[in-house]
Amino acid sequence: MKYLDEFQNPELARRLLDDIRSTVTRPWALMEVCGGQTHTIIRHGIDQLLPDDVELIHGPGCPVCVTPLEVIDKALEIASRPDVIFCSFGDMLRVPGSDRDLFQVRSRGGDVRVVYSPLDALKIAQQNPEREVVFFGIGFETTAPPNAMTVHQARKLGIPNFSLLVSHVRVPPAIEAIMTSPSCRVQAFLAAGHVCSVMGMGEYPELADRFRVPIVVTGFEPLDILEGIRRTVRQLERGEHTVDNAYPRAVRSEGNPAAQAMLADVFEVTDRAWRGIGTIPASGWRLSERYRDYDAEYRFSVGGIATKEPAACRSGEVLQGLIKPHECEAFGTVCTPRTPLGATMVSSEGACAAYYLYRRLGTTPTPQEASPVV
Repeated sequence: MKYLDEFQNPELARRLLDDIRSTVTRPWALMEVCGGQTHTIIRHGIDQLLPDDVELIHGPGCPVCVTPLEVIDKALEIASRPDVIFCSFGDMLRVPGSDRDLFQVRSRGGDVRVVYSPLDALKIAQQNPEREVVFFGIGFETTAPPNAMTVHQARKLGIPNFSLLVSHVRVPPAIEAIMTSPSCRVQAFLAAGHVCSVMGMGEYPELADRFRVPIVVTGFEPLDILEGIRRTVRQLERGEHTVDNAYPRAVRSEGNPAAQAMLADVFEVTDRAWRGIGTIPASGWRLSERYRDYDAEYRFSVGGIATKEPAACRSGEVLQGLIKPHECEAFGTVCTPRTPLGATMVSSEGACAAYYLYRRLGTTPTPQEASPVV
């Protein structure tokens, strides 16, 4: 296959679905650990096309959604300072903090700018040497290398007015936390292909063996998802639990050694809090001692902020796969994209946003609403 539309071919989708239906003999629960995959699943109605015995559970795969409330409040505190230019990707501006968001900070005079790369923020720092420029560095292993490279460049070029507010998280420790939870129902994982394209697959075999769960590295188009599900169900039916690469056009077992070397130079592994979930040991990165001067949290002394999640928001349960978004009482009523209670409703990869956008409101959708791939 060479072209994107080939990965949305209805006839090939039917064949994969037929194979899944002919293979499954008992109920199985699979978790996708990627918000992009969640949106593909809901947009194309893949979960509704699968046999009833195959359930897809949406995991904590949205980087915006798992950024803890205290980090959002730290960003708001820093962005409100008159000497700061605060740079971020656009999907962070609507994420609610305790009492406001970055859009509101900007409306009140804060210099908050949307950029498309951390290098854009570094360029702004070069152009404004009298101002402090902060880039909001969030995300999984996918976005961590360019952020690490930008800090490396800032140090190399001697740009002292640039810093990074870091909230990077790692997928394998999250899988471990999910599997050790008393409420866990997950029997297999669809692993995020873009994460594995950076980090490789080396951390997954131990998890698959220890918890006896198949882990299938999966892409993001409808046929990618269906092929990942097909391989996962086959393993489950056979009683196997191996790591399988269903995304070889982008993922090598060793990942990207250059990106990994940059991460090892700039970051160090640390415990991280995940919004709605809590602290997961060794699940994130922070700037290493060598680059500590570029740590915005350290530079602006915002380490002591305490927060409390809105009582009506059940996004933590959504992120853990304990409920579907429409099972939250606030979904679609007091919590909408215009009036969000949590990040899962505003992020472009949030499960609640997907359910709202594609009209999964808790009732059986019409074929037009389901927008299936076939």
